[in-house]
Amino acid sequence: MISWMQKHNRYLVWTIWIATIAFIGAGFVGWGSYDLSGKSGSVAKVGDIEIKQSKLNMAYSNLYNQYNQMLQGQLDEKKAKEMGLVQQAFATVATQAKLLNYAKDMGVIVSDDEVAHMLESIKGFQNKNGVFDKSIYKMYLKTQHLKAKTFEDSLREEMTITKLLDLLQVPSLPLEEETIGAAVNVADKIAYTVLTEDDVNISQDTDALKQFWQTRKENFKTPKTYTLAVVWTDTDSVPVTEEELKAFYQLNSFNYTDAKGKQLSYEDAKQQVTRDLQLKKSKKSAQKAYIAFKKGKKKSDEIVILPLGDGKLSKTVWDEIQQKNAGEILKPKAVGDRYATVKIIKVQQPKTMTFEQAEAQVRILYIAQAKKDALFTLAQQRLKTIEESHTNITKFMTLDHFDNLDKLNSEESLQFLQKLFTSSKEKGIINVSNKVVVYNIMAQKLLPLDENQTQLVTQTVNTTKRRVFERNFLKTLDEKYPTEVYMGGLTN
Repeated sequence: MISWMQKHNRYLVWTIWIATIAFIGAGFVGWGSYDLSGKSGSVAKVGDIEIKQSKLNMAYSNLYNQYNQMLQGQLDEKKAKEMGLVQQAFATVATQAKLLNYAKDMGVIVSDDEVAHMLESIKGFQNKNGVFDKSIYKMYLKTQHLKAKTFEDSLREEMTITKLLDLLQVPSLPLEEETIGAAVNVADKIAYTVLTEDDVNISQDTDALKQFWQTRKENFKTPKTYTLAVVWTDTDSVPVTEEELKAFYQLNSFNYTDAKGKQLSYEDAKQQVTRDLQLKKSKKSAQKAYIAFKKGKKKSDEIVILPLGDGKLSKTVWDEIQQKNAGEILKPKAVGDRYATVKIIKVQQPKTMTFEQAEAQVRILYIAQAKKDALFTLAQQRLKTIEESHTNITKFMTLDHFDNLDKLNSEESLQFLQKLFTSSKEKGIINVSNKVVVYNIMAQKLLPLDENQTQLVTQTVNTTKRRVFERNFLKTLDEKYPTEVYMGGLTN
């Protein structure tokens, strides 16, 4: 996330830093595949702040543990490298450093007492009575291979960033809430008519179809076809005894289940068991037929021309055919209750269809497009006279309170209103599914906000203001505090 924001300078989230306290109890993970070549243990410098190797290690460890938990413990160093976790961790600490630079310039500080109070409030360091236990804290530092100063400095930095961002937040103003509230709770009363495909007639003459096909003919291709010689090895005449069937079932009973995954009894599975055992006993016969066919001592049973994926052969056979060339012979594969040995004689690549070949497909597309065009033309005509014509008239409607429009269901009516309330046009045309609504706003009014809506408006104003600020704040920090990287592999 931070990497993405760093690239695009957008949507700086207040919690851009990975909180150290959120990962208490997680194991430390190193990223030792990179060699340090910086100054005094630093990997980079942002503004006036040096980014230490230990700081980057901590951010990487936290990020690694977070992803490893999401992946249910399946993350390893190779995957971490492919995901760019080092680069993400560096982007995190670099953004932290920019904020810390700005906090320093603005005189924002966190006292030792504030750090101590925060440390004591971390539940992971408290005993059963909810009191800070120094021995638990020391054990945590030991297991994480951290010095107390390193951890507490990191905590101080996070608290500084939190304090800075809290100071930068500006609550919503009455005028802003009034403006957003008007947009949320405006009610419209409209005159409208809904047009459907039943309201238009179109011609389907051959000339129009040909013209439509001519401009799109490259989209109509014949399927890829194969000329194949096939040798079949039947299995239904292969004798099997009841004793053989039962023994085969016992060995493979887990393969025979119903639609719900419940294992079938021998009697219920007997037909499948018989088929599978006959296939197994016929495999040598199929292999002999394959060898004889390959040596030219046996002729094919049939020569067929099939489009790719035809149901005459199984998916397994088609998958292998696509990997072979003309002249090659496939080893026997089970197709239904028999084996097929297939030789590829010829491969015919797709080619553009003639109009006659494509006419049925062309007609379907032509009708759909012609109806759409005719419907839009009719809507434009109705729009010119909607103020004078006798159309449907609604009550005052909002997104939360509305009746279904004539010829529209509830979902379609909501879609129409969502588009209506985001449009700046007093009258117009709105597409909903395969229908068109021609409308004219006759009147508008503002409804009073209830308590829930008031809270929503306040939240919307605050979110909107924060996003506008975020878009520019990170960009300003990038320009104000340039980053100097001492080692490779930290940025994309």
